[in-house]
Amino acid sequence: MSAPTSRLLNLLSLLQTRRDWPGPLLADRLGISHRTVRRDVDRLRELGYRITATMGPDGGYRLDAGADLPPLLFDDDQAVAIAVALRTAAVSGAGIEEAALRALTTLRQVLPARLRHRLDVIEPAGIAARPGDAPATPVSPGTLLEVAMAVRAEQVLRFDYPSQADPVAPPSRRRVEPHGLIVSAGRWYLVAWDLDRDDWRVYRVDRMTPSLPHGRRFAPRAIPGGSAAAFVSARFSGSAPDAREDRWPCTGTVVLDLPARDVLPFAGDGTAEDLGDGRTRLTSGSWSWVSLAAALARFDAAIEVIGPPELRAAFATLAERSAAAAGRAR
Repeated sequence: MSAPTSRLLNLLSLLQTRRDWPGPLLADRLGISHRTVRRDVDRLRELGYRITATMGPDGGYRLDAGADLPPLLFDDDQAVAIAVALRTAAVSGAGIEEAALRALTTLRQVLPARLRHRLDVIEPAGIAARPGDAPATPVSPGTLLEVAMAVRAEQVLRFDYPSQADPVAPPSRRRVEPHGLIVSAGRWYLVAWDLDRDDWRVYRVDRMTPSLPHGRRFAPRAIPGGSAAAFVSARFSGSAPDAREDRWPCTGTVVLDLPARDVLPFAGDGTAEDLGDGRTRLTSGSWSWVSLAAALARFDAAIEVIGPPELRAAFATLAERSAAAAGRAR
């Protein structure tokens, strides 16, 4: 890269890091004269960047948003972060998958080989978010890349993992055979065979602290349910420990005195059938019968229980608890 071009990119990078830059400070940071700064700013304007002059004793410059998208400049970490975000969006179920894939393809074509290698190890599967999912937790890009590389290389992964039940306890050391990365509601999960527990486990990547180097190579195992996504989805649903069926352990059907248009936005992974006359048949599931009854009661409408009997009994239990709670009110 020629010296003037490199200087121009450095100037653009500085303008992106803060709102206002005094001219003398820019010149000092770049090791050039104030006159050269003005000349380079004019070149950036010709490329489509909206750079306005700011008033003051020293004068300065500000990079403003423009009507058109000019060429963008990212450092290595920013480029990888954007690519990871696009991969996540491509499996998010948010309706932007095609656009995210096209943007990812465009970005990948211009990435240096060293960054393409880091990006290509991240190939997550996605599962749809469920009602009540906890908000996403930031995950270190370095941690995500290390876990992804272990998955791709089929190498044993060692990491420290804190106890959720006892946050003050020292983290436990885990040794696993990593099989797949999953993203749900912006949160990353690892599906792995735990060598010390001799069983399948799901780990939150944001809580992992990997240890380097990675361990020996391993032969992949068959994941229960057929895929990492099916395994995690079944665990989230509260299915049997082997997670071979992606279903809730308690599923029931009711008729709500509400039109389908008012039910569908809150039906989650349930199925809603418009019966006409402002009524909707809804089949939904949960991890217990009482929790299912409570979830259905949130629609704030008359409910007719179709079945099974366990759901009807759960509504009776919920009514008794509600009455007792109301009686204790002061």
